[in-house]
Amino acid sequence: MTAPPPRVAMVAGEASGDLLAALLLDGLQAHSPGLQSHGIGGPQMESRGFSAWWPSDRLAVHGYSLQVLRRLRELLGIRKQLRERLLADRPDVFIGVDAPDFNLSLEADLRAAGVRTVHFVCPSIWAWRADRVEKIRRSADHVLCVFPFEPELLAQHGIAATYVGHPLAGVIPMEPDRAAARARIGLRDADEVLAILPGSRESEIEYIAPLFFAAAALLRRTRPAIKLLVPALPALRERIVLAARSCGLAGAALEIVSGQSHSVLAACDAALVASGTATLEAALFKRPMVISYRMHPLSWQLMRRKQLQPWVGLPNILCRDFVVPELIQNAATPQALCAATLQWLDARRSAPQKITDLEQRFTALHASLQRNTSQLAADAICKIISNAA
Repeated sequence: MTAPPPRVAMVAGEASGDLLAALLLDGLQAHSPGLQSHGIGGPQMESRGFSAWWPSDRLAVHGYSLQVLRRLRELLGIRKQLRERLLADRPDVFIGVDAPDFNLSLEADLRAAGVRTVHFVCPSIWAWRADRVEKIRRSADHVLCVFPFEPELLAQHGIAATYVGHPLAGVIPMEPDRAAARARIGLRDADEVLAILPGSRESEIEYIAPLFFAAAALLRRTRPAIKLLVPALPALRERIVLAARSCGLAGAALEIVSGQSHSVLAACDAALVASGTATLEAALFKRPMVISYRMHPLSWQLMRRKQLQPWVGLPNILCRDFVVPELIQNAATPQALCAATLQWLDARRSAPQKITDLEQRFTALHASLQRNTSQLAADAICKIISNAA
């Protein structure tokens, strides 16, 4: 008899998790047509037939902020209901996509009850949270890793893992078409363009956007013709507009582009980027950048104690060097950010070899992350399912 198609439960938090989970579903459905999937997800997952019992944006909280504490009861309630539902009607495998604070505890409970568990995207135990290693070991039968050094690190702790490459490395072209991106946005080839990416969470808009816009306002005093582009989710547009106006950037001074972060990065001469996945995107587009971050002081004090290496931004962590500047917390002043950004913009004319060297570093990084992520991840998951049968 032919085995029925597998039943997969998944939890993905935020927009980035939705995209990663959608990639997994593409690979799983190609491997196992008729696959059923359900849990917590977003529109990208739903477009692939996923049944979302809760939307992924319900999990969108960050750091140690008051927002997390206010929503803790709600999040714990969702996790409890989901756990009970999955234990009552067990899937062939549960896949937690990112969102480690929510997913690892859920995975641990499911695994203890005999449900196979996979975690996609290894928590950054090599950067911030070494204390999570034991929790990962209890929680996940297998970890799908997006960086090449992670499986060996996990193996040292007895955790099975597979390197599947980084999905962004397959989506972003090795040689981005700058002219085409500029044409899509309505820019001229001669325009000098700064991309501003202050983050996609409400807390980041609160703490980082005003800082970036204040730096951009200073920059315009030196370069009044520069184009300032901000890719933004529609839900955050109004807050971004208010933050920009408070810094004197209104109307033609700054253009907010709905979505299109990749087009903006392909089109820009340099980028001012909040630490996170967007810094990796900027590196894959081979763009000079200044990395920055600021959060609530209490969150920063708690996070900095867990920092394991000198770098914060992903491009620097992966290159094991300060290839681009980082200005974090108290060092992140408008004046410092403006000065660091000006150095990249000036280098295009006065020190082009500096730009070329950076592009070569980022090209090598891109090549190291480029794999058939969808297929490799699906193969690893299907092997776990078949071994459990």
